[in-house]
Amino acid sequence: MTAIRIEGLQKTYGGVRAVDGLNLTVEEGAVFGFLGPNGAGKTTTIRMLTRLAHPSGGKAWVAGAELGQGTSVAHRIGYLPEEPAFYGWMSPLEFLDHVGRLFGLAPAERKARCAELLDLAGLSQVRKRRIAGFSRGMRQRLGLAQALVNRPEVLLLDEPVSALDPAGRKEVLEMIEGLRGKCTVFMSTHILADVERVCDTVGIINHGKLIVEARQEELLARYTLPAFELECDPGCEGRLRAWADGLSGRYPWLTKASVEGCVVRLLVKDVNEARRDLLPEVARADLALRRYEMVTPSLEDVFLRLVKDGEAVKS
Repeated sequence: MTAIRIEGLQKTYGGVRAVDGLNLTVEEGAVFGFLGPNGAGKTTTIRMLTRLAHPSGGKAWVAGAELGQGTSVAHRIGYLPEEPAFYGWMSPLEFLDHVGRLFGLAPAERKARCAELLDLAGLSQVRKRRIAGFSRGMRQRLGLAQALVNRPEVLLLDEPVSALDPAGRKEVLEMIEGLRGKCTVFMSTHILADVERVCDTVGIINHGKLIVEARQEELLARYTLPAFELECDPGCEGRLRAWADGLSGRYPWLTKASVEGCVVRLLVKDVNEARRDLLPEVARADLALRRYEMVTPSLEDVFLRLVKDGEAVKS
């Protein structure tokens, strides 16, 4: 079953096309990571899926309903904007009860749902405190709770952890993980580690266009290259950079060399040839190695290759 389907979606502001012919499918029950750099079109897409913004062209279906055809999907979706707003004078209990009233929940159902969501968000102990005194992480957890009041089929999250400290990020990501299998989660972000942790499927967008869409393990299998990392003693950064630059023109197995501090990372086409040549090269350069290993490629490698390195990939 398909929870979200997008065909040729467009949004133009003046002469700027924020979303440019987007095509996307999200399966029911998935935790979908909508990944892209800032300004890629992620927020604009989510605003169109919630009907807070109207498309300039194309079609979209959310929870089985086509947007813009006179069918309301408000009762079937949940939405958490990047910066949720609250009535600071309310308590979490009062706020969730207020949201339940807006959705038409009966008093008994509202009471049970509020208690359930406060427990899920870890806010039961502060349910009667004023929201104005909450930390950013507490506010995000409360925002996620309000997005779940109506038991949505599709949950749309716009950068849910981008401004949080590590403790707040961990709390919110654990909440999102706990939703797996209970509803379809569509989560936009530019933080690769969060996608790796919680998302089954990933769509990468840049300049309003979808570059690729696949399950996370498929992306890693299709688009990552083997990599070696070499770490030297402190103080050898200049020599290490010069050595890495010199490798590029000599060995056809080398795809890319990058240096950060005392660590050089080498993406290679042929592992066996790289193994044969690397250690003799290090010995000739008289580099004092602390670490030499073949590393597992990451989603960050895929992202940089597809987006920042400008590789054209058919989705």
